[in-house]
Amino acid sequence: QVQLVESGGGLVQAGGSLRLACVASGGILRHYAMGWFRQAPGKEREFVAGINQNGGITSYADSVKGRFTISRDNAKNTVYLQMNSLKPEDTAVHYCAARFSSIMSGVAKNTGLYDYWGQGTQVTVSS
Repeated sequence: QVQLVESGGGLVQAGGSLRLACVASGGILRHYAMGWFRQAPGKEREFVAGINQNGGITSYADSVKGRFTISRDNAKNTVYLQMNSLKPEDTAVHYCAARFSSIMSGVAKNTGLYDYWGQGTQVTVSS
């Protein structure tokens, strides 16, 4: 059973930056493609960014391209989401998710394809 714990959320002014981290335990991170998702009040959970097992493939939602960067350190069992130029519309609970694959895979954007989820970390951007 893989457990994911996010950290790094908080309150920031528009234009500011935050770096989220997701630490995995109970499994070997290099076997998992990883994703960051977010959910604002009254809205569905949406894909933000994803990265495959070795970091060679990344994908981003159009709304965050050029502002967010996903990366991973398999030796530390940690995935990161660097968020720059934050906007009020980025306000949401941000979740880390893991998708197991026995072969090298790409990035999945569908929440239903992920096997494990963290508890989420709140990101609030003030205008």
